Amino acid sequence: MYIKRYSIAALALILLVGWYVFAFVTHDTYSLNFFGVNLPALPIAVYITVPLLVLYLASVFHMSYYSIIGSFKLRKFQKDYEKLSLSIHDALLQKEGRNTVYKTERYQTIGKLLDNCTIVPDDSLESIGIDKVDALIEKLTALKNSEVVDLKKLNLPFDNAIAQQNEENRYNKGEILPEVILSLSDRHPAALCQEAFYKFIIDADMASIEKYKQYIDKKSIFVVLERINSDINPIEVSNESLIVLINEIDLDKNDFMKMASIIGSHMIPEQRMRLFELLGEIDEDAYYGYLYTLFDLEMFAPVDEFLSNSSADEYVQFKAYRALKECNKNFNVKLFLAIDCE
Repeated sequence: MYIKRYSIAALALILLVGWYVFAFVTHDTYSLNFFGVNLPALPIAVYITVPLLVLYLASVFHMSYYSIIGSFKLRKFQKDYEKLSLSIHDALLQKEGRNTVYKTERYQTIGKLLDNCTIVPDDSLESIGIDKVDALIEKLTALKNSEVVDLKKLNLPFDNAIAQQNEENRYNKGEILPEVILSLSDRHPAALCQEAFYKFIIDADMASIEKYKQYIDKKSIFVVLERINSDINPIEVSNESLIVLINEIDLDKNDFMKMASIIGSHMIPEQRMRLFELLGEIDEDAYYGYLYTLFDLEMFAPVDEFLSNSSADEYVQFKAYRALKECNKNFNVKLFLAIDCE
């Protein structure tokens, strides 16, 4: 409310009315008796302007009162707007456990929605006009583009999706070594730990591989097997250590035969056979790898003994292969790698 302008206009009107009455209506004076007290005689023009002055003062008080009330309401809206901006910021960061308290009903409705959802901005969004949020959107865009950003001031927990994305970007750019990811696995998503483990086992020693064996899978166990006594990044592994790793994985018949094929060119025959004998005691599917190894070594006597002690519906493919061998039909045992033995 323009109180200053109103005051200038009102006072000008009061003076104008007083001047008009004194100049053109009457110059007479009048003395009021107030509770037996005679007040000094004043021009009638003054008595006419007094009610106008009182009315002016009352109106100024009225306007000032509601202006103050309005400013308090406006302050509430301003505070809630700041809280809403922070809620947008936290929703973009995908923070958990948000519960913002608003003083105005309209902002409370919007705020309740924001506190219970996350915001994933579109790639085309660059800013919304709030400096703090715009700076965050810039960082989120950089993260999407596989860049590394500084998140220290945001104080995000380790399990926050934004923080984990930044850690993954750091890993992909070589700022974090695979072993660091594995040693701090509680701070990183399982998928990143799995990827780091696969890269880690390429040149890690056996003791270190066993340390993080919970991340071993089919893909990585084959990498370990290929390194046994190889020319590149070789490792020496006992059957017992291999069995510890293999027991972490759910393997089928074909996987065991693939294992037998991989170690065929690196491991001595006695260790190869003993490995699958021990595995067979744990999982009967491992005997497929055992038979594959025997055929690869052309040790037909133990093959015949093993197959003769099996039931008619077991190891049918190997029995057919043995029959072909007896008929002097030579086929590479590696053909079994392309056969589904289920």
